[in-house]
Amino acid sequence: MKAIMVMFDSLNRRLMQPYGCDWVHTPNFARLAARAATFENAYIGSMPCMPARRELHTGRYNFLHRSWGPLEPFDDSMPQLLDENGVHSHLVTDHQHYWEDGGATYHTRYTTHQFVRGQEGDPWQGVVGAGVVRDPNRNLRTRLQDQVNRGFLNEEALMPQAQTFAHGIDFIRANADEDDWFLQVETFDPHEPFFTQPGWKELYPHDYDGPLFDWPPYARVSETPEQVQHMRYEYAALMSMCDHYLGTVLDVMDELQLWDDTLLIVNTDHGFHLGEHDWWAKMRMPWYNELANIPFFIWDPRSKIAGERRRSLVQNIDVPATILEYFGLDRPADMQGQPLRDAVASDAPVRAAALYGGHGGHVNVTDGRHVYMRAAEREDNQPLYNYTLMATHMRYRYPPEDLQALALAQPFTFTKGCQTMKIPVTSNLLGIPSFETLLFDTGSDPGQLTPLQDAAAEARMSELLVDLMRANDAPDEQFERLGLSV
Repeated sequence: MKAIMVMFDSLNRRLMQPYGCDWVHTPNFARLAARAATFENAYIGSMPCMPARRELHTGRYNFLHRSWGPLEPFDDSMPQLLDENGVHSHLVTDHQHYWEDGGATYHTRYTTHQFVRGQEGDPWQGVVGAGVVRDPNRNLRTRLQDQVNRGFLNEEALMPQAQTFAHGIDFIRANADEDDWFLQVETFDPHEPFFTQPGWKELYPHDYDGPLFDWPPYARVSETPEQVQHMRYEYAALMSMCDHYLGTVLDVMDELQLWDDTLLIVNTDHGFHLGEHDWWAKMRMPWYNELANIPFFIWDPRSKIAGERRRSLVQNIDVPATILEYFGLDRPADMQGQPLRDAVASDAPVRAAALYGGHGGHVNVTDGRHVYMRAAEREDNQPLYNYTLMATHMRYRYPPEDLQALALAQPFTFTKGCQTMKIPVTSNLLGIPSFETLLFDTGSDPGQLTPLQDAAAEARMSELLVDLMRANDAPDEQFERLGLSV
């Protein structure tokens, strides 16, 4: 038995043919939908990149206890469990955050791993005169480095995504006749910046004579309608490039007749705002469905379900459980995700509600129709702590001044008897603004344009939220922060 997971970053379901889009060219996603089960109610767990990847290893939520960071010493890791039980796990990716302090323990959990450099300001090519220096303005530094990198990515074959999929195809061809392997092909695209070669841009001809604009800010939309539309076309071009390289995996599965014995999962970590709700990007706004309701496809050779839709409420925390079950391995006791074999085969229910969010932001719950976004009760968003044994932020270690007030916390149910550091969060690292509590009925208001005023529905959703937080052994202060009873 074999398994392949193709993962994209910031992939928007609303711009894909299988989910109803009629203007973005995604024929291979449509081809995939005809060959697999397509899930309507797939949701994120933790935002953004590395918190989502922790869930893809551990099968449990990250965001109530910690922000961005590495795998913890007490974490169960799906690819490591495969390796320890005789299943070769291989990662090939161009996701540069694996190279940083805040992601440094993920790739080493795989039996083997392969990296491609050059995405989104990756500190890759050294051109001294380009002005890239270590200064407090990390955003400027990253953008300057990105311009340097682009000078070395001047043809399609050199693009990180193209190389990532080429290496993935090489692995498949080399091991097609072998058994017991898991391949994760993970590309950073279509994450910003929306950098493509001209051929992809020509799919979306339009009038635009302004400056380079393919990297939206994490902010409210202040640009003209023409600029907003141009950005959407830039994203669409990169989406079509992703679609093409997905097709290379489908092609090799056809050629080598891998459909008979190979599980295929295609997913993403989250979506991305392209002007909806007057926002760009992610993190700074409430977790609207443009971010939270994600594309998700599974081909399971045991049930051979193809071309069917599934309404079961699923999340990325279900991926590790699904892969372990496929290889006949037991789930660790701390893994909260569920195997999706029956959901694929017969749309069997997986959960009544799904929890999701980002550390220090809204805590959200959905039952597949209603979405409840619980905001912090106090304007200062306190109390809030990081619980970790791996004291790093996104790119750097915690500075000593942030560690001077740490205490040791009692073990959580999932830390295997280990105490963790309890580190006060005194600054808003992600710049998340405060918002009010919101309730939406996505059945009658799919665009989440009009918050619902319904006390009975809010009480029911609040109860689901509390139950899921308790099941995740959320720290007491998270309930206090949200004005909820423990």
